[in-house]
Amino acid sequence: MYQLKKLPLVTLVSSVLLLAACGDDKIVEVIKEVEVEVPAPVPTPVDFSYEITVTNLTNSQPLSPVAVILHKQSHVFSVGGIASLELEQMAEGGDNSSLLNWGFALASTSGAAPIGPGASETMMITIQDVSDANLSVASMLVNTNDGFSGLDAWNVSQLAVGDSWITNAFTYDAGTEANTEATGTIPGPADGSEHAGFNTNRNDTGYISMHPGVVSRDDGLSTSILTQAHKFDNPSVRIKVTRIE
Repeated sequence: MYQLKKLPLVTLVSSVLLLAACGDDKIVEVIKEVEVEVPAPVPTPVDFSYEITVTNLTNSQPLSPVAVILHKQSHVFSVGGIASLELEQMAEGGDNSSLLNWGFALASTSGAAPIGPGASETMMITIQDVSDANLSVASMLVNTNDGFSGLDAWNVSQLAVGDSWITNAFTYDAGTEANTEATGTIPGPADGSEHAGFNTNRNDTGYISMHPGVVSRDDGLSTSILTQAHKFDNPSVRIKVTRIE
């Protein structure tokens, strides 16, 4: 923006020479003020910093390293929507690297390591403009085929410094890999196969939905690598957001 500022000109002057018509000839110099446009001062950037604490509420489902993203008006996931490639990679293999570099991201950070059942991790993220910033959090339940939990597009501008907000998150199915629970398809410790994880071939419903839960071999699915210990209730994750700056 620009603002008009009236300046008594010192170096920038407009002068008019007038010759008096009577008496002794005199030269009179008239100095006028002029209006010039000067740039408005650039405001000093202000940091908005948040702590994101994620708690694993499951019995035996480690969470993959958490992806925390501040982004523009868009969605990381939505029930009934189609999973992006970035979300698919995270939901099938626990790899959040592409999601952290998602095209709509304004700022992002990752958890340091998987979060075990009953454990928590706190991450910090900073941005300098929250007028169009939404928070999304995503993590895979690694003893599943493509199950994940998290938070989608929550507006952080409503938090004042020192305020906190807590929510419980359900488990979703990315709809990209069939829930076979078979050996070699699950990247978590229940299977641990070196071949498990992301696969470009989509062979499930094709849309994101609430996760139906695991079946397990204890329930009669003889080809399952999972047991009843890997079952989970909803909510599976607790998320606490605190503005610290």
